Amino acid sequence: MTRALLLVVLAVLVAGCSGDENAADQTTDTATVTLPASSSGRVYWLRDGKVWPVRRDIQATDAATAALGELFAGPSEVEKTELGAASAVPVGSDAPRVTVEDGVATVELGGPQSDESLAQIVYTLTDLPGVDSVETDGRSFTRTDFEEQTPPVLVESPLPFDDVASPLRVTGTANTFEATFQYEVVDMGGSVIDGNVVTATSGTGTRGTFDFTTGAFDDISALRLFEFSAKDGSRVNEVELPLRTGS
Repeated sequence: MTRALLLVVLAVLVAGCSGDENAADQTTDTATVTLPASSSGRVYWLRDGKVWPVRRDIQATDAATAALGELFAGPSEVEKTELGAASAVPVGSDAPRVTVEDGVATVELGGPQSDESLAQIVYTLTDLPGVDSVETDGRSFTRTDFEEQTPPVLVESPLPFDDVASPLRVTGTANTFEATFQYEVVDMGGSVIDGNVVTATSGTGTRGTFDFTTGAFDDISALRLFEFSAKDGSRVNEVELPLRTGS
């Protein structure tokens, strides 16, 4: 009986050691998982004082700091010329390091920032997965704090200069009168080849979301978005998004 008990104990010990080895193997496997070197993301410039996204490749390692690095580098010459893009952040200076924990991106900006600059920073950081708010200098911000710096119609996809396919799916947010606005598709010859009314999920003081698909087209040079004035029927808050037809 003593011998039988000894064999049982030895079996348990062997099983335990085997389990530890398996656990170590699993840990090693998890540790070797790698992310792509970079991924497509957005940084936000200003157009007529309102935030507007453009595409950038964001390094996967320390993505929040990398995104701010792209923002602090400033808009390209093409973006300045064709979009009228500007920036209120201190372009050319070193981007501050960012730490992210529990959905909060903490960044020390080293001094007071304008509302426009803060809007760009908050929009850029909260575009990253897992970032819901930004904390700086003891204050916490979300996108809702910058409605004054957000255009009535903000297109989040597609982005300027994107290669797109027909028909075109457009998504974003809007805060317009009675939640409606208009779109037009412009071809390479400058002709309007499609247009319609879009209704967001909310409006008239409350920002909602929209998701619509255009009609079919052979080529495209721009997507226009605008409202009709309730006062005189004229176009107001018009923006144009330069696009290209994908191959």
